[in-house]
Formats: sequence, C-alpha cells, structure tokens
Amino acid sequence: MRRLPIDPVFSEEPEAPVRACDHPGCAAGGDFRAPRSRLELNHYYWFCLEHVRVYNAAWNYYAGMSDREIEAEIRRDTVWQRPSWKLGVRHGPGFSAQVRDPFGFYTGGGDGSREERRGRRPDDAAERVLSAREQALAVFALEPPLTQVQVKARYHALVKEHHPDAHGGDKDAEEKLKIINQAYATLKAAYFG
Repeated sequence: MRRLPIDPVFSEEPEAPVRACDHPGCAAGGDFRAPRSRLELNHYYWFCLEHVRVYNAAWNYYAGMSDREIEAEIRRDTVWQRPSWKLGVRHGPGFSAQVRDPFGFYTGGGDGSREERRGRRPDDAAERVLSAREQALAVFALEPPLTQVQVKARYHALVKEHHPDAHGGDKDAEEKLKIINQAYATLKAAYFG
C-alpha cells in the first residue's frame, strides 16, 4: 500500500513539461502560445509565462506595413473583412422590383419604370434616396416641426381611411396599413423616442 504525503510541499516531483519553451536557452515548459507572424496566425511559438509576456509586449501586428496598408487593413476589419458597398451602388433594376410603393410616394405616383423617369434630371428630388424619417413624413404628409398630438391624430385618420375592414378586406388596403404602421413607428422613434 502506497502512502500519500500529508504536506503538499513534500509531494512527488512535478511532471516534465509537455513541450519546451521556444525562447533560446529557456528550459521551462512552453504552455502559452503566441502567433509566429501576421501572415501565419495559425502557427505558434510556445513560451513559458515570462517569455510570452515579453514576446507579446514587443510584437507589432502592423510591423513592415506602410501607413496606407495599415489604413486599408483597419477599414477591412471594421466590416469583419467582408465586402461592403456604398449606399445605393447595388440598387439596380432588380432591386426596384423588390420595393413596394402602393401609395406611389417614391416613384412619383406611377410604376417607377425607367421610361417614366427618363425625361427628368438626375438631381431631381424624386431621384434622391429618402431616409426612413423622410419616407415616414411623406406617408403622413407632414412637415417638421411636429408634435406628438399631430402625429397621433394623423395616424388615426390614416388608419381609419385605409383599414382593410373599411374596404371589405382588400389586400391593397392591408398593405397600405402596414406602411402606415411602419411610418408611425419610425416617427415615434425619431421624434418622441
């Protein structure tokens, strides 16, 4: 029968480290990993605690890069290194088919086809992309400054006018009501939230 030591100070000798520290001349165990370089982030040096602290304090991810390259790297990291596009760049003919505008507020009352817009100058107000707040104001036909009472009264009037029950369950009225509800939520959040 083997006896267990009572005092932990006199316990058996510690086990040898699984891997040695990669720092030259260090015999301690390499328990902590550190990346070899910016280009090899999945390959590591293994250091003891003392040497990993020294390595991390001296390591510079951007070493060897110009200011322009550093700026480009930071910009890529702000979108998690995924592609992004400027607002409005990806809106082609296929995108306009996805936008529902039953009131005709954003397409000038028509179907918004290219033939209809052809004669206008590109800097017309109808060609400008409207913010959510501007779209909500257009749905409610209101101009700032607004009061909460004004917005609420206009909301009730629009709901009463476009409610599907007042139109025999018409699907178009239902779509208009959804747009009115979304516009009301936007205005509440923008001005009174």
